[in-house]
Amino acid sequence: MNKFIRLIFQFILFSLPISAIAQPVEMADTMRSEGKIYVVVAILLVIFVGLIGYLILLDRKITQIEKKLPEKKN
Repeated sequence: MNKFIRLIFQFILFSLPISAIAQPVEMADTMRSEGKIYVVVAILLVIFVGLIGYLILLDRKITQIEKKLPEKKN
């Protein structure tokens, strides 16, 4: 779990310089001036948070199942 969170933070930190190099897009300026960009950002955040929450829940369930299974001795 700790490795997963560290991986997410590394991805965010390494992707920041790439986004700074990007050139402005006219469509983004139009959406920002009309206030629609905030709706798009909110929807993307909800989807992203939902996926992260689902992955955390799935990780916990898999961990519980692994604890219940008997260990194989080689």
